[in-house]
Amino acid sequence: MARKQEVINMIDTFSEFKENKNIDRTTLISILEEAFRNVISRMFGSDEKYDIIINPDKGDFEIWRNREVVPDDKLTDPNAQISLSEAQKIDKDYEVGEEITDEVNFAGFGRRAILNLRQALASKILELQKDNVYTKYKDRIGQIVSAEVYQVWKKEVLLLDDEENELILPKNEQIPGDFFRKNEARRAVVVKVDNQNNNPKILLSRTSPLFMQRLFELEVPEIHDGLITIKRIARIPGERAKVAVESYDDRIDPVGACVGMKGARIHGIVRELCNENIDVINYTTNIALFIQRALSPAKISSIKIHEEDKKAEVYLRPEEVSLAIGKSGLNIKLASMLTEYTIDVFRDVDIDGEDIYLDEFSDEIEMWIIDSLKNIGCYTAKNVLALSKEEIMEKADLEESTVDELLSVLKTEFEEE
Repeated sequence: MARKQEVINMIDTFSEFKENKNIDRTTLISILEEAFRNVISRMFGSDEKYDIIINPDKGDFEIWRNREVVPDDKLTDPNAQISLSEAQKIDKDYEVGEEITDEVNFAGFGRRAILNLRQALASKILELQKDNVYTKYKDRIGQIVSAEVYQVWKKEVLLLDDEENELILPKNEQIPGDFFRKNEARRAVVVKVDNQNNNPKILLSRTSPLFMQRLFELEVPEIHDGLITIKRIARIPGERAKVAVESYDDRIDPVGACVGMKGARIHGIVRELCNENIDVINYTTNIALFIQRALSPAKISSIKIHEEDKKAEVYLRPEEVSLAIGKSGLNIKLASMLTEYTIDVFRDVDIDGEDIYLDEFSDEIEMWIIDSLKNIGCYTAKNVLALSKEEIMEKADLEESTVDELLSVLKTEFEEE
């Protein structure tokens, strides 16, 4: 009786396990039945003649054995057959050839059988749990998860999700300003899921550009809805980042939408990233203009693009050079990462006295024309005059008459000098 109760309690334990680990009822019954059949097969050589009925919700089970009634002198397999005399002890009406079904007391198999069953169940359910964890997180790579800090070590932090699955945040995936306290909830993005020897290992990151992208998707509804797209992200985690965005709706200002009213939207992201400075700029396929925007807040004088080796020579007034480079070289480094161009900065020492910035012609040349010229890397009069009329028309998309007037104004200025 004690052994029967031990088995019942064991099944009840696994019924509770099902509730905690999200193992569905059908799967749990299948695991339990398989474990019982394995034990029966080891004891009797076969489980073919056995029916196993399991109700994990009640913590109960029944095992029934089906045997054929045979003459007493023909009994060869007690597991599949029962002698006529034994059958008639159960019911005197049994005859040879009939089938008799009787309940088997599993507790009577002995303590070793019960222990084997317990071990088989624990092993099978642990294996299933690991499979479920791997499947769950394999499909969540690139998504943000929130988990509770459980243990902080020198090289990594161990977190537990709401199902107590273990997640690892390595040191090199932590933002330099990160500080972790036990039991606090932290967010990160799933970057890798390994499953060596059926031992799932879920790796998280807070330094990945993808983490920043997912945070923008959470904070900016227009990004989540697909009205604004994040085209590129360049990050130096914990220091500074540049994000290039584009809107498919002319009525939406992508930069303004990402920053939010009085910075409300971007402030939440900045706080999550340990006060990482974030510059949001408009994306463009015009590489000269894109580099100009990426180097903000510096204002460049002129730019030369070498598309074949993805290099750019940027010329700036002396007072703008330090802004372009930025503190510890962060601004130019991020601009290069964002535009995917190697950017070389030069002081524009010849501009004073020999050349004239286009902005100084705003009284004679309309600003939209000046902006069009800047978009192709022409910031001074000599930048424009160095090009042929045909090149200006093609690159700046200006009509011939407009270019003629433009060149006339610029040439007259130098003739007067």
